[in-house]
Formats: sequence, structure tokens, C-alpha cells
Amino acid sequence: MARYRMSDGVVVDTDKATRAWEEARDWNGQNWISRNTRSQWTHETLYRSRKGRYYLVYSSQWQGSTPSAEWVSEKEALKWLILNDKDLPAELEALAEQFTE
Repeated sequence: MARYRMSDGVVVDTDKATRAWEEARDWNGQNWISRNTRSQWTHETLYRSRKGRYYLVYSSQWQGSTPSAEWVSEKEALKWLILNDKDLPAELEALAEQFTE
């Protein structure tokens, strides 16, 4: 799919990710809106790399925009997954109790 150079110089390839999660989208009566960005035009996809690190890919439907990616912590990945109603990977399940009420 795509390759991104991360802030630490590592290059990630989304085709080599061990998992990928698409964002949840909610219908507002007129458009599907990203639950994360609250926009119909900008989107996020969460990936787990071959080495078990999590990263978000940011994309947009705006003409001329360029997708980008950044590393996120396990805690940020967990919160993203919970917000998007995704099943949690085993390595994050123990953290879930800290971030839900």
C-alpha cells in the first residue's frame, strides 16, 4: 500500500503491518463522519508494525493533501481502538481497565 518515513528515520510499510484497523465512521444524517477527526474529509488508520509498534496513518480527501504517519504509544493505540469499538489485541487488554469507566 504505502511507505512512510517516521520521525525517528524508520521506514514503515503498511503492507508489512501485522494488523490494521480502519476508523469508525458515524452517519450524521448527511455524511459519514470520522469518529476520530470529526470530519468527513480527514481519516485515520491504525497499524501494528512487524516489530509490534503502533502507528497512525493520516489521510485526507482534500485535493493536494499528502498522507502521513506517526508512531503512537500503546496507550494511545488502546484509546484509539476503544473509541472505534475494535477488539483489543491481547497485549493491550491489560491496559484497558485504566482507560474505561
